[in-house]
Amino acid sequence: MNVKKSSKTICKERRGKKLRVPVLPIEEAEIKTKAQDVGLTVAQYLRNLGLGYQVPSVIDNRQVDALLKINGDLGRLGGLIKLWLTNDKRTKLIGKSELHLTLNNIRNTQNTMLDVIMKLKK
Repeated sequence: MNVKKSSKTICKERRGKKLRVPVLPIEEAEIKTKAQDVGLTVAQYLRNLGLGYQVPSVIDNRQVDALLKINGDLGRLGGLIKLWLTNDKRTKLIGKSELHLTLNNIRNTQNTMLDVIMKLKK
């Protein structure tokens, strides 16, 4: 008779069986890092992968904060350029060189943002 066990029954059982998986040192380090990145133990991480479960995604809050700061910086720089282009009296003293400096700052900020995004993708 084939009886299907519920997930509650499986959770109450003790996991006494162990599987041995030979890996290279670099593979071991990468597996441990990936497990830590998603907040799981190595066993939980490998079990989820082996059983076809989706591994949870955890985004580093520091990187999200960095992206929010960069986004705010871009918004402020865009506002300054808008003021300059509308010939606002507050920006009459801003010359082309300062505008080019601001545009360079925007490019640098975009590159910083791209770096942070690439770290999130890993």
